[in-house]
Amino acid sequence: MRAGNRSYWPYLLIAPTVAGGAFLLLYPLLKAAVISFQHFRMGELIRGGATLVGLDNYAELLSGAEFWQVLLRTLGWTAINVVLIVVLSTGVALMLVRLRRGLRLALMSALALAWATPIIAATTVFQWLFQSELGVVNWLLVALGFDSFQGYAWFANGTATFAVLVVLVVWQSVPFAALTLYAGLTTIPGELYESARIDGGTGWQVFWKVTVPMLRQLFALVASLEVIWVAKCFPQIWVLSQGGPDGATTTLPVYAFKIARVLHRYDLGSAVAMLTVVILAVALVSNLRRMVRS
Repeated sequence: MRAGNRSYWPYLLIAPTVAGGAFLLLYPLLKAAVISFQHFRMGELIRGGATLVGLDNYAELLSGAEFWQVLLRTLGWTAINVVLIVVLSTGVALMLVRLRRGLRLALMSALALAWATPIIAATTVFQWLFQSELGVVNWLLVALGFDSFQGYAWFANGTATFAVLVVLVVWQSVPFAALTLYAGLTTIPGELYESARIDGGTGWQVFWKVTVPMLRQLFALVASLEVIWVAKCFPQIWVLSQGGPDGATTTLPVYAFKIARVLHRYDLGSAVAMLTVVILAVALVSNLRRMVRS
């Protein structure tokens, strides 16, 4: 099947996959958008007949203080994690470039295994590590002389639980970002580094004057992907703390689920989900536009 010299077979072959992917991605999004404009609770879920209420659900959310508290917490959660992920991943990628082949292969294998660990399995392991009485972390801290951590209940304190979740998400995210940045580093010509060193540049100057400009777009892409990954984190938070204690780890995805699950306010939960999508879309589109322009 041709039109001139152009064959349509490649497009026909990928059409089922594209159509299936579009359906799986767009249908839930459109359904949630519709529900967010309806009065949709347990009764409507069972018998149907949801009625349109316009922007009432959004007005209820935006007029309440709880939503804004959760939004600020989500922004802080995302910023802390993304900064740590990008910084640590950059350090690991730079180390991979300098390691000998055997050590590099061993480290890359360890990163791949950490990345491949199922989310729920990794979260369960972290629950064991930070368990108050038999956890390895408390035992190690006490062995190092920090006696105040004897029987310390990490998951009873909001700040401590938040910190544990940050460690967990960073541990899960660094492998992907580090391997991606390492792949980018291998594409930079060695002559650029040699010229910079001949000109008297220090390691820090070489990094900022050569590495960062050459990988600016890759850094922006990695940061954008990590913003998506961190902002939509749900399994780790739900399994580890269910948004507690006292809401200290409740982010927007957890907030939406709790509203829908506990209050059976599927309309309000959908409104939270749609606001989350809009916030992420605005942030990412502006970032990607800057990346393309640069």
